[in-house]
Amino acid sequence: MSRSHKFHNPKGVYFVSFAVTDWIDAFSRREYRDIVLDSLRFCQNKKGMQIYAWCIMTNHVHLVFSSRDNQKPELVLGDLKRFTSRKIVEAIKAHPSESRKEWMLERFSLAAKQSSNVKHQQFWRHDNKPIELWSNAVIDEKIDYIHQNPVEAGFVDEPHHYLYSSAMDYAGEQGLLKNLILAG
Repeated sequence: MSRSHKFHNPKGVYFVSFAVTDWIDAFSRREYRDIVLDSLRFCQNKKGMQIYAWCIMTNHVHLVFSSRDNQKPELVLGDLKRFTSRKIVEAIKAHPSESRKEWMLERFSLAAKQSSNVKHQQFWRHDNKPIELWSNAVIDEKIDYIHQNPVEAGFVDEPHHYLYSSAMDYAGEQGLLKNLILAG
C-alpha cells in the first residue's frame, strides 16, 4: 500500500483501485477474473467485507467497500490481494496454453526484486490509494465511475452489459456477486 494513502476510518466506506504489476492485462482470461470473484465472495462471507460496487477490468480492479465486525479495511484488502496474487500466479504457471506465461512471470519476478516485502512474484502493484467516501453523493459518483469504466474502454455500450461488474445489480438484475449493498 502506498505510504501516503491510508485507511484512516475503520468504519468508513472506501473507493480503491488496484492494478496488476506493469499494468499487465492478466484479466483477459476468465480463469483469472474468476479467482478474484471467488476471493471477493470469501471476503464478503468470512472477512467482513461489505461491497457496494466492483468492476474487474483487464489489468485492474475497482471496489467500493467497507468492513464490518471491527475488521480493519486495510487488512481485509491486504488479505484479498495476497491470496489472489498467489492463486493467480499459480494459475498462470499451470495454464497449459498461456502464451504470455514466461513474460508475465518474469515481470512479476522483476517487480518482486524491487519490493521490500515480496519474495518471489509480485502480481499486484502496492498502491491502492484508498479514498474515504464521505457522503452518499460521493459514493454514487464513484459507483458511476466504476460502472462507466467498461463503457469508456469500449468493451460495452451500456454499463449493465459488462458481466464483471456490479452494474447489472444496479440495473435490477442479479450480477455475479451476491449480497451487495446497493447505494443510492
